[in-house]
Amino acid sequence: MLKRSIKVTFRMNTREFQRLKTQVKKTGLSQEAFIRSLINGYIPKELPPLDYFSMMRELHAIGNNLNQLAAKANAIGHIDKAVFQYEANRLRRVVQDIQEAVTSPERRESYGNNSNMGCNRPP
Repeated sequence: MLKRSIKVTFRMNTREFQRLKTQVKKTGLSQEAFIRSLINGYIPKELPPLDYFSMMRELHAIGNNLNQLAAKANAIGHIDKAVFQYEANRLRRVVQDIQEAVTSPERRESYGNNSNMGCNRPP
């Protein structure tokens, strides 16, 4: 059973439709998901560049190397745990910041002149 049983049909001119298709293609979403995001107050972000994923793999590899080095250094007693923990947390925050900056949708600041779209929750 579909979760969404209400079908909405509306018309666009050629220019509007081309603009919609261009914006949808940039995000990698379906047209339906793109429009739902806008209705719910989010502006979908564009797909990240291809090198984003290789950069993320590299950052994760660095983190894994740090963990392996820490385990070895800890076993022989030549590491300051507080310093290592600080660096590991810093790396984790950087990875999360990159992911959020590149992939998370942003909340719209204003709804323009269509704020009364039948939505009962606050913006």
